[in-house]
Parts: sequence; C-alpha cells; structure tokens
Amino acid sequence: MEIAPRPPPEPVVVVMESSQISGPAGAPRKRAENGRRAAALLGSAIALAALLVLSLGLGARQLSPAEVWHGLVDADSAAYTVVHQMRLPRTLLGLLAGVALGVAGGVMQALTRNPLADPGLLGINAGASAAVATAAGLFGVATFQGYVWFALAGAAAVSVLVYAVGGGRAATPARLALAGAAVNAALYSYVNGTMLLDAASLETMRFWTVGSLASAQGETAAMMAPFVAAGLLLALALARPLNALALGDDSARSLGAHPARVRAGAIVAVTLLCGAATAACGPIVFVGLMVPHLVRALTGPDQRWMLPCCALLAPVLLLGADVLGRLVARPGELQAGIVTAVLGGPLFLYFVRRKVRA
Repeated sequence: MEIAPRPPPEPVVVVMESSQISGPAGAPRKRAENGRRAAALLGSAIALAALLVLSLGLGARQLSPAEVWHGLVDADSAAYTVVHQMRLPRTLLGLLAGVALGVAGGVMQALTRNPLADPGLLGINAGASAAVATAAGLFGVATFQGYVWFALAGAAAVSVLVYAVGGGRAATPARLALAGAAVNAALYSYVNGTMLLDAASLETMRFWTVGSLASAQGETAAMMAPFVAAGLLLALALARPLNALALGDDSARSLGAHPARVRAGAIVAVTLLCGAATAACGPIVFVGLMVPHLVRALTGPDQRWMLPCCALLAPVLLLGADVLGRLVARPGELQAGIVTAVLGGPLFLYFVRRKVRA
C-alpha cells in the first residue's frame, strides 16, 4: 500500500510595521512625531506669552497691550504703578509656581507610574503646609524667607513617608494613592487645628491656605527663583533615566540607569519644586495632575518632551485661573487655588472613571 507524499508546508510570511524596521523606513514616522512635539512646545510657548500679557492687563482696572507695554518700560506712565507694584509680582509668582507644580506632577507620575499622582493628592503639599503652619503658629514666622525652609523640610519628610508607607520599591499606584490620602487628611486636620487655636496664625494664613497669588511681592519671586531653577534643572536631567525606569528596574539597569539614584534625585526635585511653590503661594491643587495628562496627549510619554512642555503649559493653567478669578468676582476676586479646584475636581473624576474602565 503506497502512502501519498505529504505536501510541502506553505511558506510563512512575516509582516513588520514600519516602526519595527530599523533604518530609513522608520525615519519619516519619527520625524513626524518630533514635528508634532515641537509644534506642541511652540504652541505652549505662544499660549504662555498670551497669558502673561493678559495677567498684566486684566483685573479691576483693564489695561490694553499698549498700556501694559508703557507700564513696563515708562516710569512716567499712568499704568506704571499698577503694572509694577501689583500685577507684575503676581504674574512672575504664577509663572514660577506653575512651572514648579507642573514639572513636579510630571516627575511624580513618571516615578510612581501612577497617572493620578499629584503633589496635592499624594500629600506633598500637605506636608509643606503643615510645616508652614507650625512655623507661623509656634515660631511667629510670617515671611517667605522663613516659610521656605520649613516648607522644604515638610515636603521632603512627607515624600519619603508616603513612598515608604506605600510600599517603597514594591509600591503600587493604589497603595500610594491610599497612603497619600491618609497623610493628606491627617496633615490638613493639623493645619486647620493650628489656625483655629491661634488667631494671629488664622489672620496670616487665611488666604495662603486656599492658594493665592494676590499677596505676591517682587522679592518673593526673586527668592523663589533659585529653588525652582534647581528643581527644574534636576528634573530635566532625570528625563532620560525616568524613561528607562518606566520599563522596570531590571530594564533600567540594563540601559545604564541606577534606579535608587533616580528615585532619590526625583524626590529631591519634587521637594524643591513643591516646597518653594507652597511656601510662596499656598497649596494649589490639581495643576500637577491635569497638566501632565494634557501634555501626554500632545507629546506622548517621553519625559524629554513632556517635562519641558509641562513647564510651559502649567503656568498657562495657573495664570489663567488667576485671571479668571479676577474677572468673575470684580471688584473683588476668587483665589487661584479655588478656581483650579473647581476646574480640577470634575477632571479628576473623569480620569478616575476612565482608569477604572481601563
């Protein structure tokens, strides 16, 4: 009995996408991505320039762009006092605080691999606030020069505490969020108790606790700038190692990164940024949460593009909230922290709902 020969197997054809092929085939796609990211950076810079002009021109007294310019350069201009003594300090403070909070949020989300990480939600701002409340209530400190050192110490202590309680290297997004919520509640209870027990502290901090740019002075921005600059430079230097850390510790080591050093450097950067911003204008929430999500949709997850774009877009959000607060309650104003909370609350619920669905 003869057995029919088995037909030869059909050839297997492997199809690869252009992004999987090294060489010139993937170059057009990479150029398109870089062009989109560059356009996002340029658009963010233009939006920031526009908000700077609006922040100088809008308020209880409206100033045209020409009046703003003359108020900046001409000491004899009628708008000089309004621009230099009232609006320029709060605009510079909003610029620096926005950069600090936006970049800190981006670094925290990359470090914890948690899209809901935020200096406010994880208790970092609460730690700085509790330290400042202690300084005001127990030691009578009432200036930025005194606040900032307490704020930095409080932010650093809570950063380490939340990371440790959340599990350290084994921390998960859920555990970090729960640890941050618990620390947040405890510290803000302490802040409120300190203020209620001391009338002088209540009067000093009643606007500070909601997050305000209204009390800004020229020297505040000048003293805040070195801390923000140091934190920003450190965060930008960590952009590539943070990309590697997103792949896991073993992959990061194989790419030449040192996970322990990256985490330590990220905590130092977040401490400098959040401590300085909180000491200067109070605990402003949701800026560090919202901006990285918006930026990630424009630039993708690459921290080398994300962090610079966060540094440009976060001041747009904070200054926009400050300007909106001046306009909706004229001749008074709503504090910037209130406006960001009103805008950020629904967005936070949207992010949580989307994450649960995913």
